[in-house]
Amino acid sequence: MNEAWYRLLSILVFTVGFWEGPAAILYRVIGDDHGISMRPVNYLDAPWNYVASGAVIVAAVALLAVLDKGREKTLARDRGAGAARTHTGTRTDTHAG
Repeated sequence: MNEAWYRLLSILVFTVGFWEGPAAILYRVIGDDHGISMRPVNYLDAPWNYVASGAVIVAAVALLAVLDKGREKTLARDRGAGAARTHTGTRTDTHAG
């Protein structure tokens, strides 16, 4: 996974997870929010909006864990490929000087 894609997807997942999870609960408790297009879980009646917000939080944490695991695998693969190139003498990062 490319580092830029990892960062973009992580930011998007975190933002949606936070906005539909803790932020939606907070808006419901403090402001008695009954849903807008940015917080559709609050269209649900209580207690289902809390259940949906909890599910969104769990899904966001799981997706972030999957993204992080994929990034770790990619970094390990890249390190392994770099070590193999260095070991065989086919370094591509040489510079003139």
